[in-house]
Amino acid sequence: MSVRVAVVGLGWAGRELWLPLLREHADFDVVAVTDTEPAARAAFDGGPGIPVHATVDALDARSVDLAVVAVPNFLHARVAAALLRKGISVFLEKPVCLTSDEADLLAAAERGGGAMLLAGSAAPYRSDVGALARLVPDLGHIRHVDLSWVRARGIPKAGGWFTQRSKAGGGVLFDLGWHLLDTLTSLLGPSAFTQVVGVTASDFVNTVSWSAAWRQDAPAAGAGGDVEDTARGFFVREDGVSVALHASWASHEALDVSTVQIAGSAGTAELRCTFGFSPNRRPQSLLTLTREGATTSVPVPDEPIGNEYRRQLDGLAGILGDPRNRGRSIGEARTTVRVIEDFYASARSVRVRHAEPAYR
Repeated sequence: MSVRVAVVGLGWAGRELWLPLLREHADFDVVAVTDTEPAARAAFDGGPGIPVHATVDALDARSVDLAVVAVPNFLHARVAAALLRKGISVFLEKPVCLTSDEADLLAAAERGGGAMLLAGSAAPYRSDVGALARLVPDLGHIRHVDLSWVRARGIPKAGGWFTQRSKAGGGVLFDLGWHLLDTLTSLLGPSAFTQVVGVTASDFVNTVSWSAAWRQDAPAAGAGGDVEDTARGFFVREDGVSVALHASWASHEALDVSTVQIAGSAGTAELRCTFGFSPNRRPQSLLTLTREGATTSVPVPDEPIGNEYRRQLDGLAGILGDPRNRGRSIGEARTTVRVIEDFYASARSVRVRHAEPAYR
């Protein structure tokens, strides 16, 4: 029996990503969509039989099993909590929450409604990340992990909600950084962080020429961005593993490159690839294993861009059907948002010299 799905939010992610994937997947049946914007509802062409609603108030657990929520960050917890209280399970795009208080709100709503919160973060479902994960048991005691996702040019809609702290919660750390932290959890398992140091920079965020070209977003009218476009941090996990993180929406690099390097007592594995949809990408993923001065290449499957989102849906119905998964996503999200809160607290304690607006 198909899972009856409502798509909440008809922005880029809901319209261009989740709706097509859900409609082509055998496990799901799209039964409703919602968006608060009249123009978005009017432009939706979902075919006959799919009602379009202005708010999630029109949805109920008798007709909807799962809501895929793809709304701006500041609405994530509020919308998801309202659905969970109705008994409708929620697949929530990252970031799951923006504060620890929002994590508590979602946990209470999940318990109260008897539904399940599932988190959307596609990077761990990439086939090359899976190949890296299979090397981890052979690396001995894991000592350190380097995580980076550095774009050449890729700032979301200049002046839009993505670059407004009041609506996004933060900048690249909540966007690309959340994916990197989820990837870390998928590789090493969950762990709290005992030490967090971070710095941020905003050298590119208010310059239109550094925008994400593949999204075809026109600059939004109004205020400029007040979030970071670059975040660099160093953490120590409760299990003793140190972690270096570097996330950038824009840089002086020619290509977007994502790197995950895991150093252990018996060897080091490194994956270099390009996460996401950017056209400024490496031609292929490269996975290597280094031991005692010798580096060997490890084959990785080739797959279409964005296939990780499709693979994430493949196991979703099974996860949803197992009540033991209730509480798992919010537990992991609480750990992630706490390290992000600590990161920003550390960054605020550092006096940063602002760059001159030299790049146009």
